Amino acid sequence: MNRKLKTKVMEALSSVVPITVIVLFLSFTVAPMPVGSLILFLFGAILLVVGVGLFSLGVDLAMLPIGDGIGGQIAGSRKLWWMIPVCFVMGVFVTIAEPDLQVLARQVPAVPDMVIILTVAAGVGFFLVMALLRAKFGWPLNRMLILCYAIVFVMAFLVPREFLAVAFDSGGVTTGPVTVPFIMALGGGLVALRKDHDSDADSFGVVALCSIGPILAVMILGLCYNSSDLSYTPFSIPDLETTADVGMYFASGFPTYIKEVAFGLAPIIVFFACFQIIALHLRHRQVIKIIVGMVYTYVGLVLFLTGVNVGFMPAGYYLGEQIAELPFHWILVLIGMVVGWFIVAAEPAVHVLNEQVEEITGGAISQKAMGTTLSVGMAAAVGLAMLRVVTGISVLYFLVPGYLIALVLSFFVPKVFTAIAFDSGGVASGPMTATFLLPFAMGACEAVGGNILTDAFGIVAMVAMTPLVAIQILGMIYQRKSAKEQAGGVVSVQTEDFIISYDDMDDEYSMEESV
Repeated sequence: MNRKLKTKVMEALSSVVPITVIVLFLSFTVAPMPVGSLILFLFGAILLVVGVGLFSLGVDLAMLPIGDGIGGQIAGSRKLWWMIPVCFVMGVFVTIAEPDLQVLARQVPAVPDMVIILTVAAGVGFFLVMALLRAKFGWPLNRMLILCYAIVFVMAFLVPREFLAVAFDSGGVTTGPVTVPFIMALGGGLVALRKDHDSDADSFGVVALCSIGPILAVMILGLCYNSSDLSYTPFSIPDLETTADVGMYFASGFPTYIKEVAFGLAPIIVFFACFQIIALHLRHRQVIKIIVGMVYTYVGLVLFLTGVNVGFMPAGYYLGEQIAELPFHWILVLIGMVVGWFIVAAEPAVHVLNEQVEEITGGAISQKAMGTTLSVGMAAAVGLAMLRVVTGISVLYFLVPGYLIALVLSFFVPKVFTAIAFDSGGVASGPMTATFLLPFAMGACEAVGGNILTDAFGIVAMVAMTPLVAIQILGMIYQRKSAKEQAGGVVSVQTEDFIISYDDMDDEYSMEESV
């Protein structure tokens, strides 16, 4: 156990160090930070490393086995009248457990927090049922996505502008560190409903569908509320002078996230307990292992959320504000791209997705290839989001063509890549996006005099959109490489002194002496 924990912590360290170095570089050059805010950030980074390490281990020990076990039980029953309500309730419970949803709810003052939380949870529950029906009946994912996004973009022209970006952002924040491991494992269990040549592809795509539900749900909610009541609450940066002030500030934040994470994980624990008694009947040793894993998950999430909310949010906001006030504020786009490239590696759910992709594809799609592709997509997303902040361009001018390209690509790549791509969009837009990039965009937007609700919000949606294109392009490259491997070969010609070989796959010649 200690060895596994050490491995997870080292992985988290390698992910967090690059973004920490970037922030330090910016704070020592173009955007000097107050010492108190800098210490907050550094201590937050330490909590982030330990938290992600504990959380990742907890996911392996608890969340994945629970999701896989419950998914297998649902698939084994083959009774739709029972499977549908169970899936719906499970989707609602897991979404309520998602910490990022609390952050989103606080940013919509026209709607009570619990109203928006339950609305979004209902949207996820409904689309988790759609994922169940897709797994059972083999409905093509790309056609389902085309239909759903067609409805989304038609409604986008009816929803008040102030609600539009929040609606699209809700699709990203609800697929975070709690939801993704559970839902992806559940998808793997649902594959048992059908065992055919598309079963691997069907194990992905659940997160993709569950990301649509919150968008539609919040849009419907937006039509029911008066947009004139929707306003942005200004962000406040704490004024800290000593290290004792920093310690007290963190200490005041811990109780909030201790309660939030406990409130979020409690429904999942209760749900698992009921399934264990009624259907799973796991052995005593397995149950103890899951309990230990839940403890790791709980402690890891508390540390992680405290680190990013208390330490990273003020740093992100301050840096965005300072850089936007520079005479050459266009550099926001370039800095945003660099930050986006590195910050995706710090998302805890990204590691879960990359591991499962490598496992499902038998190593054909490596974690490194997935990580690099997601970094490219994230860099493009944050760069475009900063362009929106500077120019005030509507988010629809990016989302409509982006999703259109992604949906067209779905007809030209292997099905599994389409499912992985749309899952990646939800996974990439996790806590780091909501607690560092969104405040970064808010600070920049306020500095340039933009509209926070229409210009800064929407960055989560951008982050959720670009991986759809990037991962499918990776799929096209993989498909082409596989075709060359099947068609290619090595042809050798031996002369008196040399052996000349031609590798058709790599289009290369080689020559060696004859023995």
